[in-house]
Amino acid sequence: MRSVTVQEAKTQLSALLRAVEEGQEIEIRRGSRPVARLVPATATHTIAELRGIFAGRVAPPHAAAWDPDPEDAEAFGTDLPG
Repeated sequence: MRSVTVQEAKTQLSALLRAVEEGQEIEIRRGSRPVARLVPATATHTIAELRGIFAGRVAPPHAAAWDPDPEDAEAFGTDLPG
């Protein structure tokens, strides 16, 4: 993975974005400490994709201990308790 300083990222942003569009990941450091990573946008997942990835492997807490808002319940693919 390519690594650049914050200053390099500021001055080379267009070139770094082209590299990311080609599939590269770029770490941005403040001194020697990594603070961020540029990754292709396609590397992220939608809620629907995450549901598929975690289906059957993750379950919401027991209904008596969970008071979700409707959006949270939908993300888990379950009904609201009660």
